[in-house]
Amino acid sequence: MSGRAQLMWDEAVTGYDFGPGHPMDPVRLALTMRLVEAYGLDRALDVVAAPPAGESTLRLVHRPDYVAAVRAASADPASADGGYGLGTLDVPAFPGMHEVSALIAGQSVGAAEAVWRGEALHAVNFAGGLHHARPAAASGFCVYNDAALAVARLLELGAERVAYVDVDVHHGDGVQAAFWDDPRVLTVSLHEHPRTLFPGTGWPEECGEGKAEGCAVNVALPAGTGDAGWLRAFHAVVPELLAAFRPQVLVTQHGADTHFEDPLAHLAVSLDAQRAVAEACHALAHEHADGRWLALGGGGYAVVDVVPRSWTHLVAIAAGRPVPPESAVPEEWRSEVFRRTRQLGPQRMTDGLEPRWRDFACGYDPADRLDQAVLATRRAVFPAHGLLP
Repeated sequence: MSGRAQLMWDEAVTGYDFGPGHPMDPVRLALTMRLVEAYGLDRALDVVAAPPAGESTLRLVHRPDYVAAVRAASADPASADGGYGLGTLDVPAFPGMHEVSALIAGQSVGAAEAVWRGEALHAVNFAGGLHHARPAAASGFCVYNDAALAVARLLELGAERVAYVDVDVHHGDGVQAAFWDDPRVLTVSLHEHPRTLFPGTGWPEECGEGKAEGCAVNVALPAGTGDAGWLRAFHAVVPELLAAFRPQVLVTQHGADTHFEDPLAHLAVSLDAQRAVAEACHALAHEHADGRWLALGGGGYAVVDVVPRSWTHLVAIAAGRPVPPESAVPEEWRSEVFRRTRQLGPQRMTDGLEPRWRDFACGYDPADRLDQAVLATRRAVFPAHGLLP
């Protein structure tokens, strides 16, 4: 194993563009890569472009008729079939949609292959994490589910246990559905409660079925949850489950839309807490998966102030060159932000907060809504792993 990290990047992924006014603005990807370069992180790891996912790879998760529908909508957006979730307000069809979606999926699959084969210890694809796409439907801004495809490829290569941890504000429903009855995959999703946010799934009672009962794990967080509660929930659920499951690879999804500035959700998490969870995932990969770690992006719609900084921290952690939160943002990057968006970019790599949380092992409050959410999850799935709730 080389021990060196890989960053999957092809400038063409910025063509994943649903058009003016759509929240999934590809400028967030370009600005993230420019910030990575401004910090010299592209020299601290290997920047690699993988080929687009081919038909046989896409079919590891997606039905042939769905892939054909995406191809047709890509060639003629006016013909998009709403029955497949294409041509909707969430997922407008655009020319070249199949090609760029397959390219993003290819980066995640290529990253998974590199980590499994020992070509890299860690790999990052912040253009990925499109976790809502289903076998036969686009959903929630997602066309092909690169996260599920990466996990499926790991299984195809011989992995016997893969853990997927999703900290996007939205439930990782597409990945959960892809492995609902597969005991080789543990899916863990921490997200805003389905009562208040799309996609309306991710209840603690959704646990998987058959031999995979207990392998789908959902922590449904109350709207308004901030750093202390978010980190408390993460540490009350994820480390114990990973220790019990013993994954050979850890795949994580780092949607930045938990942030208090995100316009599409209702959590109140800081950039500093997002960085802390990325560090925790890195440590957990080393503790439980021999360091094999594939980290993906995801949602995030504060495209200037939040997303580039959050994912640059993620890349830096994977590269072994963490950026101190108090670091001043390079002026060259702020100039690039203004050139592209006519907005003023943030000045430091922090929101000025020091993430703190109280360990669940120190006791809980049964009247607290956050603790109720954690308890509901632990009671639903911990016994299936031989753990006390």
